[in-house]
This record gives sequence, C-alpha cells and structure tokens, in this order.
Amino acid sequence: MTTETFPIIGMHCASCAGIIEKTLKKTTGVESAEVNYGTETAKITFDNSKTKIQTLSKQIEPLGYSIKIPEDHSKHLGMNETHSEKLEELSNLKINVISIIPLTLFSIFVMTWDILAELGRISPPSYTIRELFHHLLPIFATYALFVVGKPYLLGLYRFFRHGAANMDTLIGLGTSAAFLYSLAITAFEETLRPFINVNHTYYDVTIVVIAFITFGKYLEARSKLKTGDAIEKLLNLQAKTALMIHEGVEMEMPVEHVKVGDTIIVKPGGKIPVDGVVIDGTSFVDEALVTGEPMPVEKKLGDTVIAGTLNTAGTFMFRATKVGSETMLAHIIKMVRDAQGSKAPIQALADKISSVFVPTVLVIAFVTLAAWILVGTQYFGFAQALSYGLTSFVGVLIIACPCALGLATPTAIIVGVGKGARAGILIKDAATLQKLHKVTTIVVDKTGTITRGKPEFISLANFSDKSDLELMSIIASLENKSEHPIAHAILTYAAEKNIPISTLTQFEALRGKGVRGTLAGTEYVAGSLALIHELGLNFNTTRFETEARTGKTPLIIASRTAVLGVCLVADAIKPEAAAAIKDLRALGVTVLMVTGDTKNTAEYIAAQVGITSVIAEASPERKLDTIKELQSRGIVVAMAGDGVNDAPALAQADVGIAMATGIDVAIETAGITLLHGDISKIVQAIRLSKMTMTGIKQNLFWAFAYNVIGIPLAAGLFYPVFGWLLNPVFAGLAMAFSSVSVVGNSLRIKTKKL
Repeated sequence: MTTETFPIIGMHCASCAGIIEKTLKKTTGVESAEVNYGTETAKITFDNSKTKIQTLSKQIEPLGYSIKIPEDHSKHLGMNETHSEKLEELSNLKINVISIIPLTLFSIFVMTWDILAELGRISPPSYTIRELFHHLLPIFATYALFVVGKPYLLGLYRFFRHGAANMDTLIGLGTSAAFLYSLAITAFEETLRPFINVNHTYYDVTIVVIAFITFGKYLEARSKLKTGDAIEKLLNLQAKTALMIHEGVEMEMPVEHVKVGDTIIVKPGGKIPVDGVVIDGTSFVDEALVTGEPMPVEKKLGDTVIAGTLNTAGTFMFRATKVGSETMLAHIIKMVRDAQGSKAPIQALADKISSVFVPTVLVIAFVTLAAWILVGTQYFGFAQALSYGLTSFVGVLIIACPCALGLATPTAIIVGVGKGARAGILIKDAATLQKLHKVTTIVVDKTGTITRGKPEFISLANFSDKSDLELMSIIASLENKSEHPIAHAILTYAAEKNIPISTLTQFEALRGKGVRGTLAGTEYVAGSLALIHELGLNFNTTRFETEARTGKTPLIIASRTAVLGVCLVADAIKPEAAAAIKDLRALGVTVLMVTGDTKNTAEYIAAQVGITSVIAEASPERKLDTIKELQSRGIVVAMAGDGVNDAPALAQADVGIAMATGIDVAIETAGITLLHGDISKIVQAIRLSKMTMTGIKQNLFWAFAYNVIGIPLAAGLFYPVFGWLLNPVFAGLAMAFSSVSVVGNSLRIKTKKL
C-alpha cells in the first residue's frame, strides 16, 4: 500500500470534500481517502498494483474535480507546489468581482428606489426609466448568471447528470430559479398577469447574490493563502542554484543537479543549497527559520550545514550529504504540510454534517416552497404566496452554507501548525495538536531533554601556583590526543576561550584511568580519582566524590609529586530548563522525570530545575510501563525524550515530544519535534494547542449557530409571528461572509503570543 497526499483542483466548498472522499473510497484499490477542504488536498492510501493516480483522477473528473499529479520532484523538495495555481484562481475571481461590481451597484440602486417608493418616501420611477430598468436588468442578470455564475451552473448541471450536489448546486439552483421566473414574466407578462404578480421580478437577486458570493469566495481564497504562508516561507528558503567545485573550477548549477558527495562553495550572503559537512573554511550561519536558534551558529571543519540556512560571514566549502527530498528542510516542509492536511478528531462531527447537508437543504428548500404555496395561498392568495414562496426557496438555497462548517477546523489547524513551525515546533498531525491541550502530566527524560546531552566543562579548582589559564593549557594539551568524551568537553572549552595547546612528548593513554604526558620537561597526568589513589598522592577526594554523586565527573591534573587542580565536567542543565518547568506547572501540568541515570544524579538534576517527582535507573521497559500506568489512571500523558531508549515510551504516550538534537528514531516516533532541542518550546506547544482548539471551538459554534438561525429565517418560519422574511440578497451577503469570518478568526491565532 502507498499513502500519498495530492492537491485537488476544483474544490469550492466543504461538500466537495465529502463528494470526492466518497467517490475515491468506492474505487477499486483504494484502502482509505481523507479529503481536506481547508488545504484542498486528498490523502489517499492505495494499492499501486490495482490502481493508479491517473485512474483515481478520472473517477472524480466527471464531478468537476481532478487530482494534480506531481512531476518528478525527487531532486527538489518532494512537494506538490500549487501556490501559482492558487494565485491564478485568485486573479480570475478578482476579474469576476471587478466586472460585476457596476452591475451590482446598479441593481442595488434599482432595488433601493423600488423599496423607498413602496414605503412612500420617494416618487416611483417614471415610465421611461422603468422601461430602461426593465430592459437593462435582464441583460445584466444574464451576464451575471452565465459568465460570473458559470461555476454554479456547472454545479447544477453535474447534480442533474451525476446526482452529486455541492454548494455550487444550491447557488446555481437558487439563482437560476430567480432568473427563469423573472425571464418568464418578462417574456409572457400579459399572459401570466391573471395568475401571478408580474410587477415584481428577481433579476436583481440573481445579480447581487452571485456578486456577493463571488466576492466572498475571493476573500476566502485570499485569506486561505495567508493561512499557508508558513509553508510558503519554508519553500522560499530553498536555494535555486549551487556554486559547485568541479575539477577545481567554480560552476553555478541548478540545485537539482547536486549529488551526494559533490563539493559546494558558499560565499557570504549565500543560501546553503543542500545538507552537508564543512570540509574547508569557517563562517557563521543563520539557522533561525529551520532550527529556531536566533543567533548565527559558527561552522568549522566537520560541522554539519542545513539546506535553506543563510551564510552570514566568511566563505567555506562543504561536501553534500543529503540532497532533494532527503534534506532536513524538505523533511520539515513535508512534516508541516502533512500536519496541515491532516484532520483533527474534532472535525469528524463537522464532516458528518457536511456530507448530508446539501441534500437536506435541497429538501428543506422544496418543502418551504410547497408550504408557502399550499398554506400561504389560503391567507395571501396564490400570486402573493408564490412570490413569498420563491423568495424563501431562493433564500434557503443561498443562505445554507456548509463552507463555514468545513473551514472551521482545517483553517485553524493550518494556522496553528504553521505558527508552530515558525517557532521551531514541528507537529506531525492535527490529532496530536488536539490531544496536546488535554495533557496533564509530562514525563521527561534527563539526558538531552533537561540537560544538553553531552559533557561540558563546568569549573576548575586550582591548587597550584600556576594561573588558571596555564593550568587549563596543560590539561587541554594532555587531552588533545585523547578520544574520550571528557577530552572533547575540555578541548571545546579551550577552543572557545582561545587557550593555547602545546605539543606533548612521551604521551600515554592509561586505559580506563586517564592520560600521561611530558610538557616542557615536566611529567603530568590527568585522570580519575582512582588514578590519583593509585599514584599514592596525598589528596582529600571527599569533596569531589560528593560532586561525582551529583552527576559531575572530576578530572584531576597532577604532577609526579602533587595534585595541581581538578576540572569538573558534566552534562550541563539547559539554561531554559528551570523556567520551562515553572511555566509548565503554571499551566497545571505535572512534570515527572524518568531517567536511566543513577538516583543521586537524577535527584540532584531534578532539584536544580524544580522537578519533585523522579524515577531513576529506569530501563526502556520501565519508562514504557510508567506511561502505561499513568494512562490506566485516566491521565493524558506527554513524553519528552531524544534517545533510542525513549522511543517505546514516546510511541506509547498520548503525545510524544522529541528533541531535534536527538536521534532519528525518536523524532520519527514522536508526534511533536522541538527544533534545537529547546525544552521551553514544550510550554509554547501546549499554549499553541490551547489557542488553536479555542479557535476551532469558536469557529464551530458560529458555523453551527449561523445555519441553525439562518435557514429557518430564510424559510419564513418567523413570518407568521414577527413578519420577518429574508431577502435572498441579504442571504447571499450573509453566506459569503460566514466563511470569511471563520477564516478571519483562524488567522487571529497568528497574532497571539506563544
């Protein structure tokens, strides 16, 4: 089975999504289909041996839709870029709106004159002006219906041809009914005069309703483009060309021609085209939009560089290690796009309603018309009852809007996921974003989550007559030939502080204990507490044995006769950890540390950041069992970690949160990935989830309320009591702006602070 996401062309409303989904699911070879109106995409799981995408596209083409079949983008980002198509659609809608504005203003002018004349506020139009209106309005209505309203007529045609009804069907039926009724009066005015009211036509309704709805679609399309700007910004990060070194010559080539192993040169201000490893030169690279790190990061020999990041200073060369859809940027874009296209569980109810909404509205509209004619004739006479019935019939068809319902969840998800991506929070799917706001307990690993995940120099206790700089220079010189992680920590510190490193003679690695070497005629050793005891040096190690129990590793430097000093190396606590734990507690979230480290070290680190509950010396199975035990008590659990031993627990948790500084298996297992491994982003992710869910609930409330109130009002249900009868023009206006208001409310999420 293959699962892929494809753009769908021709979607205009939430009902479209239901029609496409239903049709695709019936197709042989398709296991599942999930169509999202907000992103206008279809996630399809199908058997390649039984069906092809071209076949699936042909299944929905008679209904007015098609699947955009991707080209071979394997050398690019592996994405289906439809931004240009959306801009073209927006441009066409804009042309239609501009062309119909003068006709709409004229129609509103005529309507207003008629209403004010009936109320006795102004004089009715003269015979000449009335005749002018009588001839111009049919022409304008014809243009509105058959040119600007062509999509709605096609929706009506497909309904009669294939039985598939969507929002276009309702609008097409309503405006066509108003137009044909008016045309019949115009053509057979005297013949029909004894039977119906021939003094009133609905050409103005046809014109203004189509204008309002088209304008609403234009605003909706423009707003939806803004909801997806996170993807657009990420796509724009991709470099178009790469400056390659081929046989010693610089050559600028399209980025899709870069292969793994190629040598690429990057100059100041240039974008890094693919992932790779620096092989020559140094520089500072701005990785903010990919990793969330605000400050440029130094890159030197052996460091990795990421596609889409910006070289700020210096020139360097690197060897390509990942290209096209394998780069980190492509992975991030795919992750964001998949999440934006996924459906949250809360959307299920809206989808069910949307799937039966249009047929139900059609029934309500015809029942309304029949009720007005059958019942209304007894009170108002046939001519007036028919007029009221037609007004209500058209009003019900126009005001019924599943679009707001269909947009309520996906637009908020698109904005929420995009906002998260810009903040360095990658969310795998909408379900994860929804679940996160219910999390009450977070289980955190220590190494790589609370701490940095690698040894770092902490402090130096100097017992010699040498300066700290001299003593650190001796230690760094000794460790320069060692491959131990502690040596790496010392050398990293020495490089940061520009501490000089000298050449040793008679260097010897003392396996499991330390190193020995001679510098300027003096023999030095650097190693563990055990090495000092073995050498028989007089030194009180009690203080440093205590330090060792809190997770610090003492590195002792000594001559043949005395201990000169002690370096402390440890997996340092992340600077943002304590504040993040405090903020989580403020959100009502309990934090539990579960780590494989020793009890003393775990409890010491936990106390430093404000965690009161600790489970130490935990195996991967123990971590998994802890998650299960919490869940058995009805607790919604998130797990944050970065290692292989965290993967089972990440998969079991209601929400798995991986640090991007960790390994791929942890990132693949988790529902959320925090770029740059910043634990404070957990707090931001929960806040994002809460504000997104609030937005969704607001959208759904107003979408439901709009239809619950609007349809009875348009049907004339309140007429007998209050004398209210909704003009189809106002129904069209309300319908157009209901969708825009939902998208606008979702866009508000972008303005809120995490």
